[in-house]
Amino acid sequence: MNSSRVQAWVVAVGRGAAVTFFATVAAVSAAQRVGDGRYVVAISASAVACAVALLVPRLRGPVAPIVVAAVTAWWGWVGTLLLAFVMYDLAAARRTRAAVLCAAAALGANLVGYPPTRLWHQQAYVTALFLWAFAYVVGLWIGNRRRLVRALAADVEHLRVEAQLREEAARIAERSRIAAEMHDVLAHRLSLIALHTGVLATRSDPLPGPIAERLALLRDASTEALADLRDVLGVLRTPGAAPNGAGVVPAPVPGDVRQLVDDARAASQPIAMTVHGRPEDAPTTHRLAVYRIVQEALTNARKHADGALVTMRIDYRPPVTLVEVTNPPGPPGPAAAVGSGYGLVGLRERVSALGGHLTVGPAGAGSWRLAARIPHPAGTEENGTPA
Repeated sequence: MNSSRVQAWVVAVGRGAAVTFFATVAAVSAAQRVGDGRYVVAISASAVACAVALLVPRLRGPVAPIVVAAVTAWWGWVGTLLLAFVMYDLAAARRTRAAVLCAAAALGANLVGYPPTRLWHQQAYVTALFLWAFAYVVGLWIGNRRRLVRALAADVEHLRVEAQLREEAARIAERSRIAAEMHDVLAHRLSLIALHTGVLATRSDPLPGPIAERLALLRDASTEALADLRDVLGVLRTPGAAPNGAGVVPAPVPGDVRQLVDDARAASQPIAMTVHGRPEDAPTTHRLAVYRIVQEALTNARKHADGALVTMRIDYRPPVTLVEVTNPPGPPGPAAAVGSGYGLVGLRERVSALGGHLTVGPAGAGSWRLAARIPHPAGTEENGTPA
């Protein structure tokens, strides 16, 4: 049980105890005026029994209405306040039939019996009905409010869990995308190794025995590694996709950012791009991350600032790969309402996996900024000097 529930429970118990205490004290004090004080002990015992039934959680629901209705039926107006508290509880729990039965039983038994005090004179009768009706209406309002609050809290919790699941799904999807991209890159390089070793092994000039054996071993190892890589990571392809890449959109080739920008410019999206260094200065994983960041930034700019100038700066030089994309405010594009909204979650997962940091947010004057800083692996050198 969390602290908010404990606090609400303590408040509810405190209110119930206070109301029951004052109702009991009122009943006991009223006993002094019934029969010249001859029924003080009996009325006090009845009031205490009602208080116990109202305060004990296990007795409050099934037993308290019967006990309080019986006491009110016999002692008349002495128990009206306690019965009003019962009417409040029954109304809050939406037990309308039980509330009506309790009130009818108390009034009917008090009318046909021979109690020490009667409710059936004008002042007591009207007062009791008004008090019970008021308690019932208040109980209905409080009960509906409690149910509404619980329903809203359940909806908020459901939305929170759903958002967490969606974020986790976006992270998993981005990890799968990274693995699939690296599968394409590594498969290409392993294929080159197998190709070149095969060419060397088939030369017309005979090679020394040890060298030929090592070339054959290298070729076999690269071929097996390529097969294992396809077996392990091939399952990350889109379900139902044709094998061997048929019908599958290929992963972006590292260094295709310029082509991505050219395509966006051809679609009438204004872009100002500045590039420092060469893509080859950064690891392959960094180039793939830069491609995805630029792709997401351009997509968001088209959605939320259509026609606004996108300013882009990319720096591949060690010791860190830097990407910064900003755009001023603009009118929403035709696809502003389309998309899952979790593209940035995947980018953050990708950049974090590389040890970097992604910053997304307003940059002043209504503009928007998406920036990433990804450190190069240890040992990366620039101009012959360790980074």
